[in-house]
Amino acid sequence: MDLTYTPEEEEFRARLRAWLAGVLPALPPKPSPDDWPARRAYDLGWQRRLYDAGYAGLHWPVDAGGRGATPTQHLIYLEETEKAGAPYVGANFVGLLHAGPTIASEGSAEQRARWLPPVLRGEEVWCQGFSEPGAGSDLAALRTRAWRDGDDYVVSGSKIWTSHAEVADWCELLVRTDPGARKHRGITWLAMPMDAPGITVRPLRTLAGSTEFAEVFLDEVRVPVANRVGAENDGWRVTMVTLSYERGTAFVGEVVACRRVLAEVAREARKNGRWDDVVLRRRLGRLNAEFRALWRLTQWNVSEAQGTGGVPGVGGSVFKLGYSHARQELFDAAAEVLGPEALDLGREWTLDRLSSLSYTIAAGTSQIQRNIVAERILGLPRGR
Repeated sequence: MDLTYTPEEEEFRARLRAWLAGVLPALPPKPSPDDWPARRAYDLGWQRRLYDAGYAGLHWPVDAGGRGATPTQHLIYLEETEKAGAPYVGANFVGLLHAGPTIASEGSAEQRARWLPPVLRGEEVWCQGFSEPGAGSDLAALRTRAWRDGDDYVVSGSKIWTSHAEVADWCELLVRTDPGARKHRGITWLAMPMDAPGITVRPLRTLAGSTEFAEVFLDEVRVPVANRVGAENDGWRVTMVTLSYERGTAFVGEVVACRRVLAEVAREARKNGRWDDVVLRRRLGRLNAEFRALWRLTQWNVSEAQGTGGVPGVGGSVFKLGYSHARQELFDAAAEVLGPEALDLGREWTLDRLSSLSYTIAAGTSQIQRNIVAERILGLPRGR
């Protein structure tokens, strides 16, 4: 394990930094948060710029259309784009960060040729149809059914907390194809076109006022068998690949953002007099240490992933567990610095504090992450 950067990696960083400095000032202003068609166009426009410059799918394999960069170069990319204030991956989140890598890893040659280039070029958006009402974080308890009818699967059921479903072209969908099988078997991973007849999308408004989530209702939706990624009833194994990417790298750039916010919170405390509170200063200092530790943990995870073909390991669960709680603590500390202003929904960090509550649920709850750490890292017995 080597956590230092090579001269080649530092050269890569310098080229990326120079490109960002040249392209970012020319970007148009970001659209309104709830204008999802405009946000889709903005996010995909940024993705197209990355593609034209050779930075799309940086860590994807070359034969999947990516650049074949090392995981460490990917880490440098995430660090530098966040520091420069580049647009977040946004509506392309699912396609670029975990559906695409899953197809690159598990899909057939035809599937890779069909779905990966449009993601990289910023032409198609994916959403994730994993969570279901009643299943909670027990993903394997999903009840959405699919049965074979000729060359199609016929899908009925519902999904919830589906990010970007309103503007998605495709959905990475988990369905139960063998209801008589054991809980973690009998599941299949499908790529479902979001314009298929029988799909109803109903947006949800969150506590923070955002509308990136939706309920998705499926009424005998026909999905070609050719859209199945992996074998029938082997979807749980494919899903573990998806979740490894989601927990291992999808939140990494946000750690850099949190370190920037922490510095801004400290500046605000100095300005409004809260800095004189020694207890608050210790709290901010501890958070600084925690985010630095999370960044080091990320480097370790990336270094380890280089030995497994780039697929993040269970260390991603340790990162996700620590990051979720550190993010909540950061915005709790920000509220303490703001005092009564923290109740103003228009004040910076207030909505971030509300949305931070979701991070202990998103991509698997903290309880699920603890189970993974206990069973797969510590070797403790499986709980009932």
